[in-house]
Amino acid sequence: MAQQLALSVDFGSGFTEAWSKIAKVIPQFIAFLAILVVGWFVAKAIAKILDRVLRRVGSERVAERSGVAAHLQGSKYDMTGIICKVVYYIVLLMALQLAFGVFGSNPISTMIHSIVAWLPRGIVAVVIVVVAMAIANAVRDIVGSTLSGASYGRTVSTLVWAFIVGLGVIAALGQAGIATSITGPVLIAALATIAGVLVVGVGGGLIIPMRQRWERWLDGAERETARLRGTAYQAGRSDALSNQPVRPTTQTGPGTPPAPGIEGDQNR
Repeated sequence: MAQQLALSVDFGSGFTEAWSKIAKVIPQFIAFLAILVVGWFVAKAIAKILDRVLRRVGSERVAERSGVAAHLQGSKYDMTGIICKVVYYIVLLMALQLAFGVFGSNPISTMIHSIVAWLPRGIVAVVIVVVAMAIANAVRDIVGSTLSGASYGRTVSTLVWAFIVGLGVIAALGQAGIATSITGPVLIAALATIAGVLVVGVGGGLIIPMRQRWERWLDGAERETARLRGTAYQAGRSDALSNQPVRPTTQTGPGTPPAPGIEGDQNR
């Protein structure tokens, strides 16, 4: 009889504990939903305001200069729309982090916290890539326009563009903390390779072959420069001659017919 009474007491305490947990979870769940709804409205409002501000300050001009707009021609969103969507989901993640924080410490809240903590670094990395591409495109246009008449102009401008973009990508990866154990050694290895080639090729045993190559390159560059100068001189001379009025020739001796337009003046 005492054993049955003990079992009934334990059974009742279990129900009491379950109801107490339910009573505790229901307010937390309501707060969770309220935070999500408020965060959703706030995210939509921030995205709309940011879209208007970015378009007013000229974000699409930056996209055109950096070349991002050309890559997004067939996309549903332009660069401004993508930025606003990213910010929208960032605010939602922050709201989700706050909502899960209502339930106390949990793995989901910890994971979202790590993502939200990384997002500013990711945004800065994207900005670095966009700025690097804009600078690379501007430098490529300048170098390509300067060496447009040379046979190696396109190659030089492309190499300069690739070098600047590569530096931007490496800096962005370092800022985002992605593959730092790979990008760092790769950059050091590339710089060491270039330095080794310069030391061995220019100041070591490959001096004679390197000097012959430099002579051929310099001779070619001089010929290209002379050809460009001659072309520019001929073009300027032709423009100067085409802008001068045609003067009629005068009679220089007996028996020479007067030029058209002078005969009438002489008869007068």
